[in-house]
Amino acid sequence: MSLEASLGYTFVEPRLLREALTHRSFGMPHNERLEFIGDGVLNCVVALALFNRFPELSEGQLSRMRANLVSQPALHSLAQRLDVSLHLRIGEGEEKSGGRERPSMLADAMEAVFGAILLDGGFDAAQAVIDRLYAHRIAQVNPREGGKDAKTRLQELMQAKHFPLPVYVVDRVEGEAHAQVFTVRCSVPALGQDGTGRGPSRRAAEQQAAHAVLNKLGA
Repeated sequence: MSLEASLGYTFVEPRLLREALTHRSFGMPHNERLEFIGDGVLNCVVALALFNRFPELSEGQLSRMRANLVSQPALHSLAQRLDVSLHLRIGEGEEKSGGRERPSMLADAMEAVFGAILLDGGFDAAQAVIDRLYAHRIAQVNPREGGKDAKTRLQELMQAKHFPLPVYVVDRVEGEAHAQVFTVRCSVPALGQDGTGRGPSRRAAEQQAAHAVLNKLGA
């Protein structure tokens, strides 16, 4: 599937998408300027979505939830879901050093793609794409958790009790390289609890595993 199909958006000017996927190690024009405006439109659209969904929350609560939703881990997870790494244009040195799978590079490219859509189709087009891609995550936001993900909440719980931090172990990896499924086990020996998670990346599977442990702890 093409990236445009995954995004649900067809570019009028394909060069903008090409630029959004070009790392500076590849050459000019690269995606840093698009990343700048993509960061802006992403923050704005997510802020609007949270503002409309949670009319009772304060500015501080909304800000914390937005920060989690637009963080590097969140963008990296989204980029993995869309197979953005398959479309990146990077230099030979970055390729050899594993740059194509680097979370920061994928997160930056994701922001640049949003910037490219903004320039190509305007704010309404960018908002429509971001709203669709973020719909599931925003629907799962729990204000009582301050917008924090499961791993963060579990870690903070352990720290508050002065217990050792959770341990995450990859049990198995299935599927082809471009469509892998990770199974991760999260163990909390101090409480005698563990949980298992599955996902398209190790990070996503760890989040699911942490969530399973939190459910067992009633947290």
